[in-house]
Amino acid sequence: MPACVPARAADSTRTKRVHPPHSPPPAPPRRFRVAGADLSASLAVFLIALPLSLGIALATGAPLQAGLVAAAVGGIVAGRFGGCPLQVSGPAAGLTVVTADLIHRYGWRTTCAVTVLAGLAQLGLGCLRVARTALAVSPAIVHGMLAGIGATIAVAQLHIVLGGTPQSAVLDNLRALPAQLAHLHPAAVSVSVLTLALLLAWPRLPGRAGHLLRRVPAPLVSVAGATATASLAGLTLPRVDLPSWSSHALAGLPEGPALGIAAAVLTITLVCSVQSLLGAVAVDKLAARRHPHLGRSDLDRELLGQGAANIVSGALGGLPIAGVAVRSTANVNSGAVSRNSTMLHGVWVVVATLLMVPVLELIPLASLAALVMAVGIQMVSLHHIRTVTRHREVLVYAVTTLGVVLLGVLQGVALGVAAAVAVALHRLTRTRITHEQRKGVHHVRVRGQLTFLAVPRLSRALHLVPTGAEAVVELDGSFMDHAAHESLQDWQRTHRARGGTVALTGRDGSPVAMPSLSPARAGSGGESAGPSACRCRPWTPWRNHQCERPPTATADGGPEAPGEVTGPSGRQLAHGISAFQQNTAPLVRGELARLAREGQRPSHLFLTCADSRLVTSMITSSGPGDLFVVRNVGNLVPLPGAESGDDSVAAAIEYAVDVLKVRSITVCGHSGCGAMQALLTSDADGAQTPLRRWLRHGLPSLERMADEEGPWARIAGREPTDTVEQLCLTNVVQQLEHLRAHESVARALGEGTLELHGMYFHVGEAQAYLLAPSEGGDDVFSRVGTTGDLRHPA
Repeated sequence: MPACVPARAADSTRTKRVHPPHSPPPAPPRRFRVAGADLSASLAVFLIALPLSLGIALATGAPLQAGLVAAAVGGIVAGRFGGCPLQVSGPAAGLTVVTADLIHRYGWRTTCAVTVLAGLAQLGLGCLRVARTALAVSPAIVHGMLAGIGATIAVAQLHIVLGGTPQSAVLDNLRALPAQLAHLHPAAVSVSVLTLALLLAWPRLPGRAGHLLRRVPAPLVSVAGATATASLAGLTLPRVDLPSWSSHALAGLPEGPALGIAAAVLTITLVCSVQSLLGAVAVDKLAARRHPHLGRSDLDRELLGQGAANIVSGALGGLPIAGVAVRSTANVNSGAVSRNSTMLHGVWVVVATLLMVPVLELIPLASLAALVMAVGIQMVSLHHIRTVTRHREVLVYAVTTLGVVLLGVLQGVALGVAAAVAVALHRLTRTRITHEQRKGVHHVRVRGQLTFLAVPRLSRALHLVPTGAEAVVELDGSFMDHAAHESLQDWQRTHRARGGTVALTGRDGSPVAMPSLSPARAGSGGESAGPSACRCRPWTPWRNHQCERPPTATADGGPEAPGEVTGPSGRQLAHGISAFQQNTAPLVRGELARLAREGQRPSHLFLTCADSRLVTSMITSSGPGDLFVVRNVGNLVPLPGAESGDDSVAAAIEYAVDVLKVRSITVCGHSGCGAMQALLTSDADGAQTPLRRWLRHGLPSLERMADEEGPWARIAGREPTDTVEQLCLTNVVQQLEHLRAHESVARALGEGTLELHGMYFHVGEAQAYLLAPSEGGDDVFSRVGTTGDLRHPA
């Protein structure tokens, strides 16, 4: 045993902490507890929801109390039964146009009945488990629908901002706008301008004071500031009027043509469901950066929760309910960790509705109209327009937007779906095939998808290539059906058999792979000519499998030229690169091209050992651009000032935190770490090789393990198997302490913008463990596996 390791550290267990097994005491009854983060987040969401709910009710022409009812029911019912814990539901701006049209046609009580029926339809869809099919809707249609609704809202609310009354149709509002501009109401305009100015300026307050003030939601500040100014100035303006709850109108039996009512139910169901499900997916992506322990949303359960909320809201005389992006984003960014935040925000709305009526009735309607108008303008997102333009779907977006504005939501979405189908068919059938000869090489270019419809044109172009000539076939498409594949393969095999050469490339000139021919069909020029051909799979190299390939020869049949990679390891590397270029590169080229344009924006710094058995992308299920990875021997983090000329780790930490703005850092150790074994067996008097000089940064881990009074690093459910595993676990905890000593890390931790995580990967078990807090004071690594195993990291 080395002198530097005490006897206590060499023992695999700590006897003074091991207790004989006994019957566990009865578990105390579980009490309802609300985390502090959920409480503060619920207040932040409530302060946003209160003015927006009143404004949306005003924009629809519904009783103002209906917006408060919907906000409360959306928070409590959808929050309790929905499948996305952090999504906040309530009256949504995306439903404003639909609801306003229903109220205008059928009245308020019938609109409430339609909301109940839409909720029942959502329950049916949830029971049928069809929620995932809503994600098949083209994003261009969804963004176009929201943009059309936003434009409609903005035009209508502009009349109230100017002191007038909006019309029922968009074209009527546009025609009436010149007359409205000629008869401005100065008080309404001034209050609206003040609301918009506060709404835009508040999030941009500079300095430390601005950072503190920005925690108060801008919608609340803008409406409160405009209300206080109007009251102090004594302006005569229409204000919020909340009648007594005893006169509040509830749902009644639907009155109107059956076909019209059915269309209304279908519209409400479609808009509510699509908006809520897409919102749940967006919340998952947003929450994954802050709370990796939270699983994905259950979309079918979310549909059931939304249906239940719409039934209750409609029955109580509330507006239709859907997931709301603004409130959900605020909920996640405020640190909410469970559905308690969403439910509490609904409780606060109920309390405010009962106790704050005199305050709410001071709010000018022009201020609420300005707030909703700003929300409508924001729904026409320039980012969405750039995205659909980049994906060549601007036509679908434009058709959907104009259809919603001119005809209505359901008609606009139907036009968008038709346009999307037409564009897809156009892309599928429009294939441009050209042939040209340059410097003796025949180039056949294929632009678009290769289907059976393009086979005749492809055959004509290929037969323009003379027998025995050198040919390059350039494929620029993501799809090739069986007929086109057979035609191209047959020509390729025949052309090579007659002495010609064929190269298949992508648009950028990189080689692309064609599926191999079977041995029975492969000719002398085939790509897979016999049973000796390699048939590796992507996981083959990780199964210690070596491909048996025939010796590589040059074009003239001779041996490989000197200087080429000929050794077994070199051939394996070359074959791996070739497999990547043929199989993986076509799949990731688009994503890597985007990352090349936009630059890297990882949210996580992953610091781990250089051990070849740790495949970071595999054990974290990450892809290009997700992780900023630093690897070294022993996953060590030298203390600041102790690097002695080696600042590589500190430089990577500073770059990740200060430049890339990562949100979390993970130190990952692993079982059987050679560095920890070398640290245990090192001789202090031995020669100071580069490895020994580097491992000195692990000496604090040895000292921590030897400390009798310090906390003990262990795996939940068992003790470490031996001293090496004990040191591997302790080293992760110690390197986290070293991380906190770095200036950039300490600053980010103080600002609350960074989290630190400890991780241990057991190679033999293929099992990951995360460092979790323990009531006993020990550093416990908890198993990560199926849902429910993951504990929030320390």
